[in-house]
Formats: sequence, C-alpha cells, structure tokens
Amino acid sequence: MLRFAQALDTQLRAAMERAFPEAAAEASAAGRPLDPQLAPASKPEFGDFQANGALALAKPLQQAPRQIAAALLAELEADTAFGALCLPPQIAGPGFLNLTLRPEVLAAEVQRRLGDPRLGVPLAVAGGAGAAPVIVDFSSPNIAKEMHVGHLRSTIIGDAMARVLEFRGQPVLRLNHVGDWGTQFGMLITHLKQVAPAALDTADAVDLGDLVAFYRQAKQRFDADEDFQTTARQEVVRLQAGDPVSLKAWGLLCDQSRREFQQLYERLDIRLNERGESFYNPYLEAVVADLDAAGLLVVDAGAKCVFLEGMQGKDGKPLPLIVQKSDGGFNYATTDLAAIRYRFAAPPAGDGARWLIYVTDAGQANHFAGVFQVARRAGWIPGGARLEHVPFGLVQGDDGKKLKTRSGDTVRLKDLLDEAVERCEADLRRRLAEEERQEDEEFVRQVATIVGLAAVKYADLSTNRITNYQFSFDRMLALQGNTAPYLLYAVVRIAGIARKGGDLGGGDLAGAQAAVAEPQAGSPEALQFSEPQEWALVRELLKLDTVIAEVEQELLPNRLCSYLFELSQVFNRFYDQVPVLKAEPAARRSRLALCRLTADTLKLGLGLLGIATLERM
Repeated sequence: MLRFAQALDTQLRAAMERAFPEAAAEASAAGRPLDPQLAPASKPEFGDFQANGALALAKPLQQAPRQIAAALLAELEADTAFGALCLPPQIAGPGFLNLTLRPEVLAAEVQRRLGDPRLGVPLAVAGGAGAAPVIVDFSSPNIAKEMHVGHLRSTIIGDAMARVLEFRGQPVLRLNHVGDWGTQFGMLITHLKQVAPAALDTADAVDLGDLVAFYRQAKQRFDADEDFQTTARQEVVRLQAGDPVSLKAWGLLCDQSRREFQQLYERLDIRLNERGESFYNPYLEAVVADLDAAGLLVVDAGAKCVFLEGMQGKDGKPLPLIVQKSDGGFNYATTDLAAIRYRFAAPPAGDGARWLIYVTDAGQANHFAGVFQVARRAGWIPGGARLEHVPFGLVQGDDGKKLKTRSGDTVRLKDLLDEAVERCEADLRRRLAEEERQEDEEFVRQVATIVGLAAVKYADLSTNRITNYQFSFDRMLALQGNTAPYLLYAVVRIAGIARKGGDLGGGDLAGAQAAVAEPQAGSPEALQFSEPQEWALVRELLKLDTVIAEVEQELLPNRLCSYLFELSQVFNRFYDQVPVLKAEPAARRSRLALCRLTADTLKLGLGLLGIATLERM
C-alpha cells in the first residue's frame, strides 16, 4: 500500500493547494506545508485510507471541517488521476475523507507483485552503491566466556534489523564488538600464569569450558584479594602497552573463544564482522586529547573525566564519565567513544557511517546516554547522522525472573538451542507415529532443526524488544497462536496445494519469480476477485511494503512478526471458506495467485527475520 499512499498524499496536497491557495501559500512560506494527514483507515468499513487534514484546517480557515472536506472532495472528483485510483471519496464524522482504492487497481497490484522478486517493496532512496553505511553493532560476547541466553536477544534482534536494512538497499556494516580487551584479561592471564601456564603459550591447551571455570576463579580472586587485583591491573597495563608475552597469551585466548562463537553463529545463520574492543586501542589516546582540546576534560581525583549535563548522581551532582583512570588505564566508555569517533570519521580515517545502531540490553541505557552525549559535545557526530541505542528487555523464566538453570547458573545458548531442537524432534516423532507416517531420519532431523531454531528466534522477535519476555518451549513450539510453527505450517499448506495439482505460477515455491505481464483490467487474463475473503487477503498482502518501511524506521522487528501472523490468519480463513482447486477456471487462477503471493510474502518476511522455511513438516 506504500505506493498508493504516496500517490494519494501527493494528490491530496495538490487538491488542498487548489482549494485553499492563500492558506497553502502562507503555510509553505512558514515551512509548514498543508498536510492532508493521510493514514490507513481505522476500520475496513471506512475504506483503505482516511484523510483527516480538514480538522486541522478548521481554525486557520475559520470554516467547519465538513465544509473544508467538501471543498477537497470537489477538487478530487475533478482529478482524473485520483479517479483512476480511487472510488468517489466519502465524508464521514466531523470531516474525515474516507478513500477506497478501486478493485481493479488492487487486482492489478497483486498481479504486479507476482512478477516482482521484491514483492513491491521499494529500495530506500538513501541506499545504493557508494552510500555511507549503516553500522549495526550487535551480539558482542566476551572472550573467555561462553555465549549465554542473554546474548540471544542482541544477536537475533540485530541480525533481523540488518536484514531489513539490507533488503531496503541500505549498505550495512554488521559489527561484532566482542569484549576482547580490558580488566578481564588482566585477571585471567594473571590467574592462568599460576594454575595453567600452558594455556598462555600453547593453542587449545585447555578447552573453553575449563577456560570459563578459570575466568570465574579469577573473578573471585579479583574481588577478594587486593594483591591479586593490583597484579591483574598491572597485567592490563602491560597488555595495553604491547608486551609481547601478554599479547601472545591474549591472542591464544581470543582465537579459542572465536571458534566457539562462530559455531553458534553458523547454526543461527548469523553474519558478522568481528571488530573487538582491541581494535580501538590505538585510538584511545586521541579520544582523551580531543576531549581535552574541546575543553570537556576535567581531572578529578587523578582520573580524567567529562561531567555529564542533565545526568546526576544521588548526591545531586553531575555524573562523571571517566575516560582515563588515575592509573593511566582506559575503560569501556573510552573504547565506546573511540568507536563512535572512528565509525563516523570519513574514510580512510574511519568508516564514514551516517547511522550507528547499538543493540544491547536496556540496562546499558544510561551508559550509552552518557557516551552519546560526550560524543555530541565533542563534535564527532556529523550533521544529519543518526546515533541510537536499541535496547531490549530480559529473557525470563516462567516465574518472571531472569532465566537460569536449576543450579542457578546462566543458561548457555548452545544448551538452549539443543533443547529446542530435541523437543521439536520428539514432538515430530510423536505426530508421525499418530498419523502412521513413515519419514526418513534426514527429514526428521531437518524439520526438527529448522522448526526448533525458528521457534526460538520467532518467540523473541515477536515480542516488543523493549519489554521482558518469558521463555516457554511449550508456547513457542505450539502449532497454534503467534508462533513460528504456525507460520511455517501456512507455507507448508500452500506447498501442499501445488502438490495436489495447483499451478502456483512459477513451479518450485523456493525458486526465483518469473516476470509476469500485467493484463489489462477486464481481460480474461486479469485477476478477478469477488468474495470478501479474497479482498481481505488482497489488502493484507499489499500491506507488506508499508510494514517493511515501518520496521526500517522504528527498528521494531515485532511489527513484521505481527503482520506475518495476521497474514497467516487471513489466509487460513480464506482457504477454509473459499474453494481454490475446485473453483471454476477464472476464479481458480485468481485464487491460486493469492496462494502463491501469500507463500512468497511469508517466506520473504520470515527470511528477513532470519528464519528458514520448508515445504513439508
């Protein structure tokens, strides 16, 4: 509907200028052009769109809204381009204009999308070759630690956002800002020198599980032993200064963790470019120098910091953002400032980005608010550039508390994915036994893997990322409700139509779409719809471009999930209530076209969420 909305908005603005030239001229001179306030209709019975601009004009024009709406209606009725697009508009309520697209226009748009691999979703104007990139910073696990359920949200939310932006034609740089620097390495290297020195000069001398245990021990010692803490901090300084022994140990630890991370990324079909905290180490001194030159730096108790505006501590005084500690070391804030400075800097000194997106948990909101403020005050953010933190809530158990194992440990991401696939496989084998179906082992494993991982991803993405959500295998694996299995089954159902003899126009549902000419309205080849269920499905299908554009701007993947769920529901009502394969030829062709476009839309939408589909389950 995006194309139609843009055309109607242009026509309505022109009608307002013709009907009220003086008001239009004054508004334009003031930099506030008259706005028809076009929006989707609030209810199906009101048509497709609703223009509410007459109400806003009532006061400046000193006229009743319905009088203004009547004047606009007269201008629209004289506009042949508008008449070719819409049925005669209706004035409703205090002065709303209800607009309904012509049936032949809707049918032709369905036909057009059948031959379009992008299904009517336009490329973003700002994208294209040579455009400044959008950087999506997500996942970001810590070296020497295993990825846990807390990394799940950042990883799949960030991936979905990157996929949508890429689909819209935006050049995207996916960055994995891994924690591969800082105090944690001072602790770990100091501890390993005493308990497992081979790990510091021999690759894979200990496995990652042991490394994680060593890290926990090091953290306990760091918190309880001042001498150990001092030694660990000295080790960090040596590492930052480029000590070869420390650097070799650091490199071995990073490589070992990196391989483990990559196995999970491949399993989840996640693409990332690793650029850890260590990448920005050479730029930390420049950050301090720039802040000092800008007059922002203050020395307080030996530490170099910037006092934040509008952010106060419990004592009512401005909070300091420390960029260099009294011992000369740097911290996370310094690295994040260096990253912003580098990412916005023009090539070859940086990435030349125009939009930075940080996908982390909501608990880091204050940290990023402070870092962003300092970056702005330092003048590192170009005019018109976007810098935003995309927060998300916690993954909770059924008890409403942070998801933990029975022993109280954080749930490992690998274990969570394994259990999802195992539960899905057990459910599939049970259903096969009940239906007395025989399937080979490869089919069972494939379906269990695709559905299990899809269920985990979709359960997360379908929740508004800002809120916490309760993790439940039973809910996410259900075949009914807003779940991945429900959506996947809709795709499978349409594939079944093809197997039963329905020509969906293009053969294999997973194949590329062939070009389809647009027959003239009224010709025997034109799509023809008559049933309310058909028109409901047509209108739902044509919302895809609007939904994708909204997700791109608002960075809320759950909007796409809600749309796909609603589309599946509308399709299932259509298929249950209207004959398809047994319909007469003209209706059969048109209804099969709706089936094909529904499958293509579901597959495209799920693909943008990082979810694979299948044709049998």
